Amino acid sequence: MDGMNLIGDDLNPADTRIVVAMSGGVDSSVTAALMVEAGYDVVGVTLQLYDHGEAVQKKGACCAGQDIYDAKRVADRLGFSHYVLDYESRFREQVMDDFADTYLRGETPIPCVRCNQTVKFKDLLGTAKDLGADAMVTGHYVRRVMGEAGAELHRAVDRSKDQSYFLFATTRGQLDFLRFPLGGLDKSETRKHALRFDLPVADKPDSQDICFVPNGSYASVVERMRPGALDSGAIVDMSGNTLGEHNGIINFTVGQRRGLGVATGEPLYVVKIDPDTKHVIVGPKEALQVPEIEVVDLNWLDSTDVTDAARAVTVKVRSTTAPVDAQIFIQDAKTVVKFDQPQEGVAPGQACVVYDGDRVLGGGWIKK
Repeated sequence: MDGMNLIGDDLNPADTRIVVAMSGGVDSSVTAALMVEAGYDVVGVTLQLYDHGEAVQKKGACCAGQDIYDAKRVADRLGFSHYVLDYESRFREQVMDDFADTYLRGETPIPCVRCNQTVKFKDLLGTAKDLGADAMVTGHYVRRVMGEAGAELHRAVDRSKDQSYFLFATTRGQLDFLRFPLGGLDKSETRKHALRFDLPVADKPDSQDICFVPNGSYASVVERMRPGALDSGAIVDMSGNTLGEHNGIINFTVGQRRGLGVATGEPLYVVKIDPDTKHVIVGPKEALQVPEIEVVDLNWLDSTDVTDAARAVTVKVRSTTAPVDAQIFIQDAKTVVKFDQPQEGVAPGQACVVYDGDRVLGGGWIKK
């Protein structure tokens, strides 16, 4: 396979140093192998992001001890230099602390976005340049496409693996330096490459959880980092009537139906979370309908800025939902996204990512 086709024809493999961000999983390992095969000067870097005793050591977690070992095995097999960098303090400050504090605000965090935004595409990217790299390559399923105004971010060919939602905070400057060889492949092709290269991780399962969260138990991590996070409070209806008691607002997210522990004869959903009163407010499904949202900390990749003139776009307000039609505009110095049809389960703390077809125009964080 032609490596130049995988990362763009602006870099000549013979005189190009590539830093590959290696998590120890199949995707980043295949990425490294493809770069070696194409003739690039490859350097592998793996980040140690948290203390395995203090946080958690679990099988299948990105960047855990086993994954660092697996990344080194792949580098040894392919014959390139591999470094492990201690980013524990940065990761805790920029990702784990934000994760815990966001839950305590009654919002729903996306630590993978924060990690890409800070540790990986800011700190690691700077380290890659220090290592003399001409580009940094990752195993994300997203495409970098050259447009008239420069590099653009596009959705992956394999829609089931597309990670563009998690990369909306990538800046134009970062996009100039980044490459994503797997964006044009589907996962089955990646697995075939892993077997073809006889990689020691060829049969390794994909990680399903946030790397520092054991078995999906977000609450236990937040409680350990922020004692008192599981303080009880009232579950109330939209009129303020108490329906029951909960064991911590961090166990709930807007749009949630299961596990509420109250019954009124009709399906109830979490409509709002109030961290000040520790109230979880529930109501009928129609109460989840949101006609528009404010988006803060907008990262805009398009050359045409958002203005007070409404622009027709599609947006994703959760990683698992399909893009929906909307309009984006500036109103009273705020960025507003108005849905063509009201949306349910829009949770503060999640991202709103804006698309034009397959292209990522930008995105920001959903404000309360």
